[in-house]
Amino acid sequence: MDIRVKICGLKQPEHVAAAAEAGAAYVGFVFFEKSPRNVGLEQARTLAIDVPVGVAKVALTVNADNAFLDQLVETVPLDMLQLHGNESPERVGEVRARYGLPVMKAIGIADAEDVAKIDIYGAVADQLLVDAKPPKTAELPGGNGLSFDWRLVNRKYWPCPWMLAGGLTVDNVAEAMQMTGARQLDLSSGVESAPGVKDAGMIRAFMKAALHAV
Repeated sequence: MDIRVKICGLKQPEHVAAAAEAGAAYVGFVFFEKSPRNVGLEQARTLAIDVPVGVAKVALTVNADNAFLDQLVETVPLDMLQLHGNESPERVGEVRARYGLPVMKAIGIADAEDVAKIDIYGAVADQLLVDAKPPKTAELPGGNGLSFDWRLVNRKYWPCPWMLAGGLTVDNVAEAMQMTGARQLDLSSGVESAPGVKDAGMIRAFMKAALHAV
């Protein structure tokens, strides 16, 4: 089975190009003002227009209301919406119906109780992002470079396709895939030289490691 990787939090054209050229299946743009990876609508539109055909363009939002999402989908050519906040299953369904785009819902995992949410959201989302649950003091819902106990999702099968996220790097990606059975991966900080600053060399190295891990 093919390995599909999403490089998230892209802000510069050269890094979008590096991700696509290295074989990424998805590129992600963050719309969350507290994040060092935040982009504006016009900036994202410019980046998205140049994404090669066949690479999915994903918008990460956090508890966004319809007014913002209306602007987003009208301005930026997108293939998927990623909901990375505290959106309820009902809200996921509303977003899917309103915009006619596939919706990926992020689930923060810290213990077995969190894992139970995967089945609930898996019934209403098109994809799931299984991520490390941020600390209560964290300002960001993701992109914190933290991993979780991969044994919690070891070889599980969910109602819809899923991605593994949380602290993935070139050094641990092979182990992460072997432990979880994940065939889709998402990362942001793992290919950065500083918070919000992507590194083309790190992107290429990670992609090579991920695509050759199995």
